Amino acid sequence: MSAALTIEAGFDGGGTRRQSARAALLASYNTVRGLTEALAAPLSPEDQQLQSMPDASPTKWHRAHVTWFFETFILQPHKPGYCAFDEHFSYLFNSYYEAIGARHPRPERGLISRPTAATVTQYRHYVDVAMTDLLDCADDALLVTLAPLIALGLAHEQQHQELLLTDIKHAFSRHPFAPTYQPPPGFTRHDPPPMEFLDFEGGIAEIGHDGPGQTSGDFAFDNEGPRHRVLLHPFRLATRPVTCGEYLEFMADGGYERPDFWLSDGWAMAQREGWQAPLYWSRDPHRDSWQVFTLLGRRAVDPAEPVCHVSFYEAAAYAAWAGKRLPTEAEWEHAAVSGRAEHTGGFLDRQHPHPRALLDGGDAKLRGYGEVWEWTRSGYEPYPGFKPAAGAIGEYNGKFMVGQIVLRGGSCATPHGHIRPSYRNFFPPAARWQFSGIRLAEDL
Repeated sequence: MSAALTIEAGFDGGGTRRQSARAALLASYNTVRGLTEALAAPLSPEDQQLQSMPDASPTKWHRAHVTWFFETFILQPHKPGYCAFDEHFSYLFNSYYEAIGARHPRPERGLISRPTAATVTQYRHYVDVAMTDLLDCADDALLVTLAPLIALGLAHEQQHQELLLTDIKHAFSRHPFAPTYQPPPGFTRHDPPPMEFLDFEGGIAEIGHDGPGQTSGDFAFDNEGPRHRVLLHPFRLATRPVTCGEYLEFMADGGYERPDFWLSDGWAMAQREGWQAPLYWSRDPHRDSWQVFTLLGRRAVDPAEPVCHVSFYEAAAYAAWAGKRLPTEAEWEHAAVSGRAEHTGGFLDRQHPHPRALLDGGDAKLRGYGEVWEWTRSGYEPYPGFKPAAGAIGEYNGKFMVGQIVLRGGSCATPHGHIRPSYRNFFPPAARWQFSGIRLAEDL
């Protein structure tokens, strides 16, 4: 996506530089769009129709919705004579943009049997051809206008690539015979590195994205800024996420039966839903052990892997049991840019969409970036001075700033290049179907 993020600078130069920026922008577009189709390729048309709960969406809907985004926000306003592929798609594939108009109810997306998956493929091709023509023919001034919209559209599609995997995983988990998304590869068990804690002095720190044209100059969502100062008290942060083996100790010590570890809402939720383990874990009665359902099939829980598919409530309960706490998002970001973090996590690997066991790197650094999203103790609130963009695009993030918890770091389902230290993911505290895990903190 680098071309979309730097195209305005590219068009400040000479003709060769301008053509290079144009070509790179189109290449970025094709790369992101191609990955979506590659992720959907293992799925049958019947698979792509599944919606297993109201919070999830069918694969077919994801593929169409991200295409509708380019059609609605780029092609229709900026390509003269553009004709929409189907006038009904604005109703079927609008997600939550009130300014665009009425839309199909989210819990009923699985009932949209038509258009078929094949028609959605045709729709994507139709829009891709129009986008290519627009980029080929647009003058420099128009491309500078389009660049931030294309960057947003590509980042938006990357978000839905992750949702495509998490949503089909939930759907497959409801099947009685546990189908696989990919054939399971062989894997080797490892002992995780010891959990150590790094000390941070605290003080006045700056967090948040600088914004276009400032120090960093790359793309960020509007909720990542403005950059601002925060007061950090001295704290310690664990060098890696909590493992399945460590979480098993919490379970064995009555973690799901002892309300003293739980927030009140979390305890009520755990009791109401009958939580006894992370989502996708089940007891193997023949071996008296735990199994986990993955996109690669069902297998024994690996104690060395980062635990995932836990809610904020479970993460907070585990932290209380361990005598620690969850980090704030300001602490997390400050540590991530401190030079003491290793930003070489797994991220999305289509052959292994599951968190990997961490290896001992020999030096004390923050690891696990890109394996599981890490719950913070911070509510999803606007930063000081935040203002949503004008128009329908302004509905992208700001309208959700209530009742949600921030997660940081990216997961094994997050596409490469999508994450920055300032990236703010957010979900309701009870959400479990994302690849969400735990990193511990404590006061120093």
